[in-house]
Amino acid sequence: MKPKEILARIRNLRPWVRGDIRAPHKPLLLLLALARIAQGMPRLAGFGEIDKPLRLLLENYGPPRRTVHPEYPFWWLQTDGLWEVENANSLRRRSIHKEPLRSDLLRLQVRGGLPQEIYDTISGDRRLLDSAANELLHAHFPDSLHEPILNEIGLSVISDRRRDVAFREAVIQAYERRCAVCGYDVRMARTEIGIEAAHIKWWQARGPDEVQNGLALCSTHHRAFDLGAIGLTDDLTILVSGEVNGQSWARELFHEFNGRRIREPHSKPLFPRDIYLKWHRSQVFRGPARDL
Repeated sequence: MKPKEILARIRNLRPWVRGDIRAPHKPLLLLLALARIAQGMPRLAGFGEIDKPLRLLLENYGPPRRTVHPEYPFWWLQTDGLWEVENANSLRRRSIHKEPLRSDLLRLQVRGGLPQEIYDTISGDRRLLDSAANELLHAHFPDSLHEPILNEIGLSVISDRRRDVAFREAVIQAYERRCAVCGYDVRMARTEIGIEAAHIKWWQARGPDEVQNGLALCSTHHRAFDLGAIGLTDDLTILVSGEVNGQSWARELFHEFNGRRIREPHSKPLFPRDIYLKWHRSQVFRGPARDL
């Protein structure tokens, strides 16, 4: 299979869709498969090998849920032509959703992996591996999460980071070039150091590049916002997740801001819109919040 055909399949990946609900299960499984190639591991892996690392990725980078289901992408990624499961036809299937039981996948040590021709092509082309990983990251996760995801799966790629310069400048200007959470505004001459423009509703979830969908944040609070460590109420009060912990820096960088309002944009028409804040609270923020 030619590299451009593989990349086309990745671009046409069909995650589960229901409204604005995030479902990064398939992209995360594919990133794990790419990491296995880079690490020289076999093409096929038993579900037991995939279950724990994929579960952790879904808990850390998926929407906040009480339970996660690594078995879903392990089975349904086959429909995208990017995965295969050994002896798939012999497995018992659920009567409603039609995927096998997780217990059977574990008990029978069912193996899955990239199709042989895709595995062989990517294995022999490191630039293709980098391109495939970048496609998955850009399409499904904000830039601030690319590095932690790659670190967690043990994959190093050459980034082709894409930035919307106009969106960044408009957001940072609206917030008077300081972090909306902590007020950080360090510059060198006229250049900001560590001030970034964050999407409230991610671009990957069809969030628009408009100031009302943006926040100017320091790099620490940007990553925290995209991880769901902090969120905002509709009246722009800062929420800190009950999962945030640590000693002095946790208090100084997070707990002390819990219950405060953000530093608002200079003009009311530029304030964040409720619809984007609600999306972030339901799809990103790791509730419940600490007591106000």
